[in-house]
Amino acid sequence: MDNKLYRSETNQMVAGVIGGIAEMTNLDATILRLIYIILLIFTAGIPLFILYIAASIIIPKRGVH
Repeated sequence: MDNKLYRSETNQMVAGVIGGIAEMTNLDATILRLIYIILLIFTAGIPLFILYIAASIIIPKRGVH
């Protein structure tokens, strides 16, 4: 099993970051997305939103190494 973090090309809503985390950890992407939304709401969201944008720039897609 490849345990590296890549953005998902098949399980994506915005940039595939959460889908990639779900694929790497074998967790349900819907649950991770719900957790992310809840954290956005309860923590004023700006740092998490910036972190998501940074992750979508830094984390490569699977075919691009």
